[in-house]
Amino acid sequence: MAPKVVLVTGCSRYLGGHLAARFAANPDVERVLGVDTEPPSHDLRRRMGRAEFVRADIRNPLIAKVIATAHVDTVVHASVTANPAGPAGRTAMKEMNVIGTMQLLAACQKSPHVRKLVVKSTSAVYGSSSRDPAVFTEDMGPKDLPSSGYAKDAVEVEGYVRGFARRRPDVAVTALRFTNFIGPRIDTVLTRYFALPVVPTVMGYDARVQLLHSEDALAVLERATLHDLPGVYNVGGDGVLMLSQAIRRAGRVNLPVPSPAVPAMGRFFRGARLVDFSPDQMRFLNWGRVVDTTLLKREFGFTPRWTTQQAFDDYVSGRALRPLVDPDLAASVERGLLDLAARFRSRGEEVGTWRRRG
Repeated sequence: MAPKVVLVTGCSRYLGGHLAARFAANPDVERVLGVDTEPPSHDLRRRMGRAEFVRADIRNPLIAKVIATAHVDTVVHASVTANPAGPAGRTAMKEMNVIGTMQLLAACQKSPHVRKLVVKSTSAVYGSSSRDPAVFTEDMGPKDLPSSGYAKDAVEVEGYVRGFARRRPDVAVTALRFTNFIGPRIDTVLTRYFALPVVPTVMGYDARVQLLHSEDALAVLERATLHDLPGVYNVGGDGVLMLSQAIRRAGRVNLPVPSPAVPAMGRFFRGARLVDFSPDQMRFLNWGRVVDTTLLKREFGFTPRWTTQQAFDDYVSGRALRPLVDPDLAASVERGLLDLAARFRSRGEEVGTWRRRG
């Protein structure tokens, strides 16, 4: 059965607002409610069409009244975010992510009408460390449990969602662990990072990055809402990019920073309001993260339209980022330096061999 009354949280942001717009354009969905603490932008509100905006805070128990009064049968929790907003910053972000989820689930549990719950989660629940496997499958846990920031919030959110699923086995619960979003229209920590003219990286590290186009993210959330596909699914584009490759493709300048200077660098960028790096995001820039999407394709029935590389290239071209360094020239210089280093290493090995023989 197609959902009749859908409630979407976080509708003032790109993902929630555009998702509400998709449901509003679907004639099979009778009513769409978009919930957020702030109203959507004028352009986003226009795109949402017949979707109704409800100014409400999911941290407040009154959200239960909204769900009960409207006879909501499907809830899409898309407001879990990694982007601190306003002067309260991370404190408000954690409250919205964790406390907001608790109150929303409590409201869903009380309502006899709710039969489906879709939760936007993140692959950050796997953490990032030197002991990580090549790829994470859905049944794996983190090697180092995230201890702060968005990743820790997501771990707690998923714990509450599992508890809700046990208490309400009649509700179909779908949790989607998204890799990092990229695209010309979405605004995230990562899109701001790659737009910097000089992109700082951790010296001696070159993380593997798996990305998902924002349009694919919307399509996955829409499919999870319109079909009964309970379970936990990794969601990411095929393939990976090394961090250095992504920086070259964007025509940016790579600035390797020694590990001891990384915290100071993070504070500088946060103070300048350029990019708000959290400790878990800094670890991601060290080690990266790649997930297996076999279940997504085989059981969920979805294959992302964009690969990681295609999604990143669409972001670069869509944002019209002016290359500060020609990507081909940067790649040529890097190959030359690697070749030179290999020659010196080879000569050193020859000298060592000659000395041992002497």
